[in-house]
Amino acid sequence: MLKRARVPLQRVLGPLGHRLAAMGVSPNVVTAVGAIGVCAAALICYPKGWLFWGSFIITIFVLTDLVDGALARARGITGPWGAFLDSSLDRVADSAIFAGLIWWFARQGRPLLLGLCIFCLVASNLVSYTRARAEGLGLRADVGIAERT
Repeated sequence: MLKRARVPLQRVLGPLGHRLAAMGVSPNVVTAVGAIGVCAAALICYPKGWLFWGSFIITIFVLTDLVDGALARARGITGPWGAFLDSSLDRVADSAIFAGLIWWFARQGRPLLLGLCIFCLVASNLVSYTRARAEGLGLRADVGIAERT
């Protein structure tokens, strides 16, 4: 998300997180449902050529990535396990998106787009690795204008 949108978005997500917390919803369940939804949409819709609908469904499930953090804060249960689960499942979901596109472009005989998707698949996972590696070495790695969503 754009960093400038963080405060206005929290005005919406905060109350939603509190409502879900009152219902007893677990942030880890929201994280898992979002990742499963993204994977299912990407691996079912994209290979069939349903690129618009696949992207539409994926967008809805990716937005749950914003909700799980607000829910964890509302329940007062933020911590390293939830952050680890969230970032790990984000990588799985991102990979499923590129895998679905790779599958589609391979079936369509589009080698340039196929190669571009393979590059994006590798690069998207490299971003997480380089940030974790930098922070493991004591360097700051929290720069940029956008986050995953």
